[in-house]
Amino acid sequence: MVGGKMGYLKMKTDSDLGAATELLTSDLNDVGTAMKKFANHAIQLGGLGFGTSFLKWVACFAAIYLLILDRTNWKTNILTSLLIPYIYLSLPSWLFGILSGEVGMWIAFIAVVLRLFFPKHFPDWLELPGSLILLLVVAPSFFANTVRGGIIGLFICLAIGCYLLQEHIRASGGFRNSFTKSNGLSNSIGILLLFVYPVWALVIWIL
Repeated sequence: MVGGKMGYLKMKTDSDLGAATELLTSDLNDVGTAMKKFANHAIQLGGLGFGTSFLKWVACFAAIYLLILDRTNWKTNILTSLLIPYIYLSLPSWLFGILSGEVGMWIAFIAVVLRLFFPKHFPDWLELPGSLILLLVVAPSFFANTVRGGIIGLFICLAIGCYLLQEHIRASGGFRNSFTKSNGLSNSIGILLLFVYPVWALVIWIL
């Protein structure tokens, strides 16, 4: 009887140990799966964040490129002043922080002084960049913190891009001319690049 009882207890202990081992193994597998999912999601979110930042730079440079074209022989009749709010809304965060801070205040101060007291030394091509700096410095926090980077800002960027595209097509004499003539093609490429950031950001926002 004693030997049978001891054998029973041993079998029960082995059975409990096996069940505990299986349970621990299952828990470790669950933890490993969760860690893999966490790593994959972190990589995906990091990639999306990098993509958004990169496309912000692309869109911002495209707007600056169009401003430069407007001051050359490639000039068209599109309303390039709309590029100023576009740049304001799409400017990368760290550059926005620099230009809207003390650095931007000094630049705006010098621009205003030149414009008021030395107008002959203030060229026409500085009007729009000066307006951008003033906008960066004096814009209320609602625009800087809520509209900029939010869904409203994305729709404004899309609206500006759509308006400039249709105005450019009209000024070029039709859709075909806007993509076949040399001056039309250069502006068309720049305007199309304006769409990359807001479209990408809207897709991420929807997903």
